[in-house]
Amino acid sequence: MADIPALLAALDVFTRTPDKASLDKANNWLQDFQHSPEAWSTCNVLLLSPDAPLAAKIFAAQTFRAKVTYDLSQVDPINLPALKNTLLAALETYKSGPRNIVVQICLALAGLAMQFPSWNNAVETMINKFGSNPSTVPTLLQFLTLLPEELHTNHRVPITDDEWHDRLSVLVTGNVKKVLDLLTVYIQASGVTSEIQSQIFACLRSWIVSGEVNLSDLASSPLLGFAFEAISSDQLFDSAVELICDIIHETQEIDDNMPLIELIVPRVIALKPLLTKDHENPDRMRGYARIFAESGETYRMLIVRHTETFYPIVEALAECTAYSDLDIVPITFQFWSRLAQVIGKKSSVPPLFAQAYRSVMAVIIKHLQFPSDDMPLSGQEAEDFRAFRHVMGDTLKDCCDVLEAEPCLLATYEMISSALSRNQGTLSWQEIEAPLFALRSMGAVVDPKDDNAVPKILQLIPQLPLHPRVRYAALLIISRYTEWINIHPNFIQPQLQYISAGFEVADLDVCAAAGQALKYLCQDCKQHLVEVLPTLRNFLHAVASNLLQDDRRKIYEAIAHVISAMPMEKAAESLKTFSLDILAIIHAVANKNGQVTKQELQAASDGLENLEAMLYVIGSFGEELPSACQDTCREAWTIFQVFLSKYGSDPELAERTSRVLRYGLSFFDRAVLTIAPEVVSSMSMGFEATGIASYLWIGAKLVSRFGDEEDQNLHTAFAELFRRSTNKMMSLLHTQSAGTLADVLDDYVQLSMQVLHQTPDIYFDPLLFPLAFQANCAALTIVQSDVVCSALDTFQAIFNHQCLDPSTPNPPNFIAYANTIHNVLESQGPNFIGFLLMGLIGDFPPETDSLVISIFRIVATIWPTQMLVWLPDVLQRMPPTTVPVQVKQKFIADVTGAITDRRFDQVRYTVINFHRESRRARDRRRTAALEK
Repeated sequence: MADIPALLAALDVFTRTPDKASLDKANNWLQDFQHSPEAWSTCNVLLLSPDAPLAAKIFAAQTFRAKVTYDLSQVDPINLPALKNTLLAALETYKSGPRNIVVQICLALAGLAMQFPSWNNAVETMINKFGSNPSTVPTLLQFLTLLPEELHTNHRVPITDDEWHDRLSVLVTGNVKKVLDLLTVYIQASGVTSEIQSQIFACLRSWIVSGEVNLSDLASSPLLGFAFEAISSDQLFDSAVELICDIIHETQEIDDNMPLIELIVPRVIALKPLLTKDHENPDRMRGYARIFAESGETYRMLIVRHTETFYPIVEALAECTAYSDLDIVPITFQFWSRLAQVIGKKSSVPPLFAQAYRSVMAVIIKHLQFPSDDMPLSGQEAEDFRAFRHVMGDTLKDCCDVLEAEPCLLATYEMISSALSRNQGTLSWQEIEAPLFALRSMGAVVDPKDDNAVPKILQLIPQLPLHPRVRYAALLIISRYTEWINIHPNFIQPQLQYISAGFEVADLDVCAAAGQALKYLCQDCKQHLVEVLPTLRNFLHAVASNLLQDDRRKIYEAIAHVISAMPMEKAAESLKTFSLDILAIIHAVANKNGQVTKQELQAASDGLENLEAMLYVIGSFGEELPSACQDTCREAWTIFQVFLSKYGSDPELAERTSRVLRYGLSFFDRAVLTIAPEVVSSMSMGFEATGIASYLWIGAKLVSRFGDEEDQNLHTAFAELFRRSTNKMMSLLHTQSAGTLADVLDDYVQLSMQVLHQTPDIYFDPLLFPLAFQANCAALTIVQSDVVCSALDTFQAIFNHQCLDPSTPNPPNFIAYANTIHNVLESQGPNFIGFLLMGLIGDFPPETDSLVISIFRIVATIWPTQMLVWLPDVLQRMPPTTVPVQVKQKFIADVTGAITDRRFDQVRYTVINFHRESRRARDRRRTAALEK
């Protein structure tokens, strides 16, 4: 056992605090050891050695579990009974613990039973060996608990679906009655401890959840009664709750399980008085809430059909919803939602349910209240509460589904009115803000034709206290009700005044809410606001300097919505007016002599963002530009060209400008053609000078839109764009790793794809294509999924290009394209295939598997001889820790056979098998690492 000292030394590394290199070296050694055939005997020695360190024994048990899962093929079938006896002996040795060793050996035995067809009496074997002695019963229960779980969850065991079904039938289904009888005996045994009882409950849960237990057998078993009796035990409470919830959940087929349900429901209802008795014990209240919630969700149809019998469950859940601990309250929400879906389909709501949902609505609004000012929330606690308020808002919508929106709105409105009528000295802002938040949530289900509740709510808003949190909530109500306001335009002016006042408040949250309210008001009521656009412009000029940029941008978005509702000519004039305001700022910065201040540059950046927001909302005016826009394309580009020449090396300003250019391209469309060569040239030189990806992005958009134009100047500009971009990309890759250039590679690949599709004569230039191919290969080495997908799409387009199809006559330029591709593959083929295969078994996203396999098959079909030369070297470079040697050998043999026999479709399946086996080996190492 020469491996034992080395193994102990490797394990010892993890007890210290070494450097990462030492940890990685030790980890790799241990993983390689686990995969070796010698690990079986070495780990058996360690498990049975009384002097071995505990860490070594735990590792040995883990190794047995891993080898049974992955490496049972290393054991001659004739030796499987001996392996079984070895594991049973080890389990006997560790019957008293440690538990983690017992668990690993039990998992190994379960995995062995799955793959050892002649061991059909595994459960009986375990019962006979460990079931009679009280000291070994916990070990037996551990195995019985893990057996169905392992059968249902360990998908790494190499057996077919048919074999799995056979073993499930033999090991679990055929032993259900035997196990239930055994658990019944144990639970009733004299002197049974709470620890054993808890294990019994866990074991019963495992078998029930497996779906193999006939629940009618449970109806005649005393185990159900014991589970409910265990609720009174502090030691068994948690395990009893888990078991009861699982039993209830498994009775979802109501008609099939009525005998058991008739036993469960009275016992559940009998728990209701405990909500009062244990009200001060949140742990118990959480358990009760889970049982009642599971009962309510599972039996909701019975609750509706037999309300008087089942209504105590609803009452209990209402009590749980009203509980003060907000970690417990949401346990009930799914029930209220599902019950509302059932009740909402009825023509009328029974009074008891209406009463329950009114009660829930009231307590939810109470829960929505922020703590008092002398006990404020802060940090993560405040964020969590804000998020939870939105979850509670969904339950308020459920209340509206049952009670209808108008009564809910009016009841909430009355809460606010009642609070406002009290002495203002005793009124807290929290009492007003909570129902306001509720009105906002319920606004999602408001009837746009409502003429009773919503008018009262909107008329109440100006009367609300001026507290910032109240104003914030009120402004967001306006945001939610703008569709209703559009149908009732007489409410626009008061809301506009309230919103305008919000911008004058110093509180930043209030300003943000005002911006959002104005945006949605203008979006939904735009046709009613056309006449007030000049007022909006004056308002913008008056308040803009006092607002945060995010709030300014929302105002510009709002104005753009109004412009979009105007007749085209008038809309064009208005857009030009606002655009010129912004362009004037950028022009001033671009043409300023001397040093520009940081504030001036920020103002230009903000202006670009605002212009982008307006263009995004408006989109375009169609194919024919209005007269007001005829000359603005060149005028605007003149300003941007100067601006980029001075400040285009700033990544943020380049990004901002390019986004405006992107929407400008959509807006002006073919009007851009007159300046397109200049824009393309500017993008070429911009990327060459700075390496900023934004220039590539716009370049790709221009190629995509105008690549098929018969304009020699534009075609020359595209060629120059691709040449400069490719050379710059390669220059960057020589000095930086691909991982640090992910954004640039992403946009380069997009440009590459567009040039390939639109101007293949540029793409397949013999001087540029090798570099472009190399850059696309670099994109395969980074972890961003979208970049990898784009690069693979490009490669597929290359290898599927018609120029490579020998069955069709090709024009002379296609012959030149094909020669260029062949020349590049001759030199870069091995690296390319290496990138493909390493990505396939490594970090490529799963959705690319079929794409990689398809590309590999195409390459093998077109270059079969070269593939057989490349493949051994490619696989040789892959470490055995990534791809085991036997997997490499089989892959080479399978590919060689498929190519030799010219069965190129079979190549696809060889790659699939290679992928499966390599991933399995990788998953094994990952699992082993996690267990350490």
